[in-house]
Amino acid sequence: MPPIATPIRPSLHSMFLAAGLVSGLALLLATAAPAQEAADAVAPEAAFSGGAAALSEAAAASFAKKTAGTPIEAATWMVAAANPLAVEAGAAVLADGGSAADAMVAVQTVLGLVEPQSSGLGGGAFLVWYDAESGEVTTLDGRETAPAAATPTLFQTGDGEPMQFFDAVVGGRSVGVPGTPALLQAAHDRWGQSDWAGLFDTAIALAEGGFAVSPRKAALIAGDADRLARHGPTADYFLPGGTPIAAGTTLTNPAYAETLKTLAAGGAAAFYTGPIAEGIVETVHGFTDNPGVMVLGDLAAYRVKERPPVCVAYHGHDVCGMGPPSSGALTVGQILGLLEGYDIHSRAPDDPETWRLIGDASRLAFADRGLYMADSDFLAVPVTGLVDPTYLGERAELLGGDDALPEVAPGNPGFDHASLWAPDESLELPSTSHISIVDADGNALSMTTTIENSFGSRLMAPGGFLLNNELTDFSFRTHVDGRPIANAIAPGKRPRSSMAPTIVLRDGAPVLVVGSPGGSRIIGYVAKTIIAHLDWGMDVQAAIDMPHLVNRFGTYDLEAGTDAEALQGPLAKLGYETEIRDLTSGLQAISIGPDGLRGGADPRREGIALGD
Repeated sequence: MPPIATPIRPSLHSMFLAAGLVSGLALLLATAAPAQEAADAVAPEAAFSGGAAALSEAAAASFAKKTAGTPIEAATWMVAAANPLAVEAGAAVLADGGSAADAMVAVQTVLGLVEPQSSGLGGGAFLVWYDAESGEVTTLDGRETAPAAATPTLFQTGDGEPMQFFDAVVGGRSVGVPGTPALLQAAHDRWGQSDWAGLFDTAIALAEGGFAVSPRKAALIAGDADRLARHGPTADYFLPGGTPIAAGTTLTNPAYAETLKTLAAGGAAAFYTGPIAEGIVETVHGFTDNPGVMVLGDLAAYRVKERPPVCVAYHGHDVCGMGPPSSGALTVGQILGLLEGYDIHSRAPDDPETWRLIGDASRLAFADRGLYMADSDFLAVPVTGLVDPTYLGERAELLGGDDALPEVAPGNPGFDHASLWAPDESLELPSTSHISIVDADGNALSMTTTIENSFGSRLMAPGGFLLNNELTDFSFRTHVDGRPIANAIAPGKRPRSSMAPTIVLRDGAPVLVVGSPGGSRIIGYVAKTIIAHLDWGMDVQAAIDMPHLVNRFGTYDLEAGTDAEALQGPLAKLGYETEIRDLTSGLQAISIGPDGLRGGADPRREGIALGD
């Protein structure tokens, strides 16, 4: 693997001046996530073979602005996503008069080709939509589902203990019924303006004609070569001749092109029945070392679900996102709601006291997340109680001290039997991708999309796409001390997620479209970016660039190679355990104001923003 560099970003203090202003889970996170994040961190100047010269003129200009810490400006429309080829596909749709939903289809199908380790047809997604005509926010759940034959002990050994994480991941056992194709269709049916079939043209052309493998993708392939080698078709694609694909290699995927042609002609239904579905089931069962239980009926039964958005008031804004089975909007909302009564605006971004408040607010929110949040189709989740201002105000009193909370515990929101549940132990590793779009009509889309762990189950379906490992987002245990875990697996159930696609509104109109990959740290990345933009007046690029400090379960993670490291000593004096580590978010954000649109993309990955 080539050396890994950390992007150089502005310091906390200089950005502030410029703005004018538990458990077994912890052990799993400590052992499984660092390797993933280390492989995921690639310097922006090495994002593409040949550097910016390998990009189109518009993409190269955007990439240069991102590297310089400057947002992209536009008057009419904008798209931000994780790969320039995908962004350009979406930009072409918007320039041709397409809607944000149309552009999303083009972006996602290209991402599934050029960034298959993060998302694709074999995965799932959550979508948040602001409709400019009606002023309404709608959320669509395209999360994967557990097969009908899934049992409570699916991820347990013969003696009833949880399987080792990657023993469960690699193979068919971890594969949930994909939701992304159905979500593409559902969004286009509701809000599309362009011809459905034409939205696949760019991805088909790239799959047939080839595209250059980026250094980030090459590094991830090399870092995961042993697991990728366990499935023949996967190895043939990523490790031809037994050697990981090198950066700059031209890669084609004719099987993926044929799948896209089938979808273009037959819609998403062609994915869930017929040869594509049969190929998925054969792949899931054919990995005999760790087969799965999915059958054709599971695919045919899949449906996208519209869910009520979760919105929380924060400093004059409404922060709206996806409710259960996502924990994203609830946990981001709780963090902000706990901080609502504190004057974060007047505190410096490099003040340890600022991060004491944010860190302990996050810990309190994660305690509630672990106990109460799961698929609301299978249990009553106290959504209203968790974000009730009175409840959050009472919990916020815990932040009134002078040092770190010695311990945190779940609260008691307005729900009579929620305390019967046991804390969750599920692990959610950092991968995934995010898309933010605003179209010429003022519609806004925020969608976070995933196959869970990098390269998912490591199984390549005959249709040229990787299958997810989303079922390992369920708790491997079903009970603790006789109390059931809310996020335990069940037939048809959707695993809890941390994905937090978000649209922030003021006076009923969107002002920020944001989201990120990053496993359970997504919540901290998104909350930080919202705070930096709303409270500290940073533009979207500066808010994205700002070093990460994330506290979920007690240990304060500080982003390596940034000025966050300077807070290690002060935070330790406040009582926190700290760890300096790579924190590879993939934030994509668009701000909307009277002077137009501004877009930003994360310097920690390859994405850009384009607009007109």
